[in-house]
This record gives sequence, C-alpha cells and structure tokens, in this order.
Amino acid sequence: MKKWKKISLLTVCMLALMAATPAKPSWRMKADYVEACSCHLFCPCYFNKHAEHPYCEFNMAVKVREGYSGNTDLAGAKYWLSGDLGDEWGTQKKGKWVVVSFDPSTRKEQRDALAPMILKTYGLEWGELKVQEAPIEINRASEIAEAKLGGGQLAYMKLKRESGPDGNGVVLRNVKYFGAQNNDGFEMYRSLEHRADVQGHKFSYSDRNAFLISIDTQEGASGGMSGGSR
Repeated sequence: MKKWKKISLLTVCMLALMAATPAKPSWRMKADYVEACSCHLFCPCYFNKHAEHPYCEFNMAVKVREGYSGNTDLAGAKYWLSGDLGDEWGTQKKGKWVVVSFDPSTRKEQRDALAPMILKTYGLEWGELKVQEAPIEINRASEIAEAKLGGGQLAYMKLKRESGPDGNGVVLRNVKYFGAQNNDGFEMYRSLEHRADVQGHKFSYSDRNAFLISIDTQEGASGGMSGGSR
C-alpha cells in the first residue's frame, strides 16, 4: 500500500510538472533587419496610429539568423518586403500593398513556413499582396549598411549610421517592433538612397528614417506597432 502511495504521489508530481512546463511554440525566428521608410527619422508610426504622411513606403531586407517552423529549419533564409502601410494600419489594421521577395537560396519549404509567420508578425490585412523571387544582398561596413534586391534594379537601400555625441551609434531601446516579442534595439540610420520599383509600384527617397534591428518572434505574437495597439 505504501509503495502504491509513493508511485501515485510521483505520478501526480510528474503530471503537475508537465502541466506547468510551457509547450514549445510551433514556430520561432530570430532575424536581422535592414529597414528604411518614407518618414523622417524617427518613424512616428512606432508611437502613433498614423504615419508622417498618408503613406509609409518601406523596404525591409531580412536574414533569418536561426529559427524553425515545425521540422523546417529557417536559418539562412532571406526575404525582402517592399510596400506601403497606407493610412489605416493603426486604426483598421489594413496595409495598402506589399511585395514579398524571396532570395533564390531560400528553399520552398522555408518560403511556405515563412509566409504565414511574416503575415502574423505584422498583423495587417493587405489590400494587395504579391510574391516574387529575386536575389538579395545585404552588407554592412563601418557606418554604412547597404542592401540590394535584384542587383539593385528592383529595390535598393544605402544607409548611414547616426552618431551620438560620444561618436558611437544611437540606439533606441524599449520600443516594440510590430508583433515581435523581443528586439535588441533600433540602431538609428539615415537613408542616403532608398528606392523600389516592384510589381507596378515605384518610390524613391533620401535623408529619411532607417534602422537596423534584430528581432525574436514566435507563435503567440500579436501583430501591430506600439502606436497601433493603443
């Protein structure tokens, strides 16, 4: 009888421990972003429900540092987002248009896994969403970050780091990046050149908002920026 009680107690403890242990999320991703938009530094979308203008045209060049979705390894995958948040992203959760470009090296199973993750992280219903394939190059040297889509013909970013009074780069911390649970801070840059010509959409800017950021996002993320969530 005592032996039975000990086994029962052990079973109860194990079940309680299993119930208290959170399940592994079905997907998770850590990724490095190079990003620029049409707002002036720093983009007010992160603190308000509207952009500086009735539009926020952007480029995002992304490389997945590590991650998974089910049994699919996402490490090394590269994708690029060009689009316009429009004027209803903060009030209606609607974006105007977006083009998702995958680098040829990104495998089909990675693309299939990343597509819903991308949509979940940004949490917007897009008026127009298109997908294409094009080479993606991302380089960072000293104070300059550069990214090319299609060799720079489809989209291009050349950014210069903003320096603080001590000569080091300026980093904005404790600000939410869309639906990502964590980020290591916005490394402030300013665009020297920022343009796109994709799927019938074209824009070009300079001396506008830009930054580099590394994010950690996973299943359970709720899309939207800080401003849009208030």
